[in-house]
Amino acid sequence: VQLQASGGGLVQAGGSLRLSCAASGRTFSNYAMGWYRQAPGKEREFVAAVNWSGGSTYYADSVKDRFTISRDNAKNTVDLQMNRLKPEDTAVYFCAANSRPYIINYSRGADYDYWGQGTLVTVSS
Repeated sequence: VQLQASGGGLVQAGGSLRLSCAASGRTFSNYAMGWYRQAPGKEREFVAAVNWSGGSTYYADSVKDRFTISRDNAKNTVDLQMNRLKPEDTAVYFCAANSRPYIINYSRGADYDYWGQGTLVTVSS
């Protein structure tokens, strides 16, 4: 599956952005989807994930209650609504697809088979 992330940009602290990831190539609903981010000089970290149906969502503690992940299987998209952004949210954000039929840990990056190219989010103070 091919993934294309978009929606990044520059925003002031306290503002909002909505990232979107469009998938193509295979049956989108076969995949759990996740968002990860990588800040300059830091390792990639888990942000959020959603199961195949959209019925279950998972968040890193650092974004819980501020970010919301959602998916639309009819449109083959997964979105990340980011509210109350902080400077420490500045990073390149990646969407990823996980094809495993039974997933215990949605935050395990090694289990994601496909990755998009990333979109830069910059939050100014």
